[in-house]
Amino acid sequence: MQGGHGTSRKAVMHNDFIVVGPADDPAKIQDASSAAAAFTRISTAEAPFASRADESGTNAQELSLWEAAGIDPTGSWYIETGQGMGETLTIAGQKQAYALSDRGTFLATDNLDLKLLLDGGQDLLNPYHVIAVRGDRVNRACAQELSNWIVAPATQRRIGRFGIAEYGEPLFVADAKG
Repeated sequence: MQGGHGTSRKAVMHNDFIVVGPADDPAKIQDASSAAAAFTRISTAEAPFASRADESGTNAQELSLWEAAGIDPTGSWYIETGQGMGETLTIAGQKQAYALSDRGTFLATDNLDLKLLLDGGQDLLNPYHVIAVRGDRVNRACAQELSNWIVAPATQRRIGRFGIAEYGEPLFVADAKG
């Protein structure tokens, strides 16, 4: 939007990131005041941490948390998987490592030897927006129709219910304001 490539930006939904790790929580992050504080504890303890290291949105969020903690994560304790979230969670479970994950992937990945240790807070919020783009090769009518559909009340109700039947909780919170 700032670059002038969009005609509108609308809030659609959000979910959150969580920090997961071994049940015995060797870095004692479960009572940390923020994700950055938890990352400081992980680094100080040199407890294994599995990173996607794949330039994804989750990896960008992780790197921003390390930056907020004032830490450049390096060393044998920092495991760069170069994999997607499900694979990274599997590796973290195998190595009894901490990891940053989106809640939905954590809930959907079976047989993990990991526990949700930290959630909540602004630094773990994961918002989604729809942006109708502008440009010569864009079907503007179709882009606007998609934008309108995804924020429509019926679609927002479906978003708010998604995941409840399978995981016992919704995977997203609908954010569009009618």
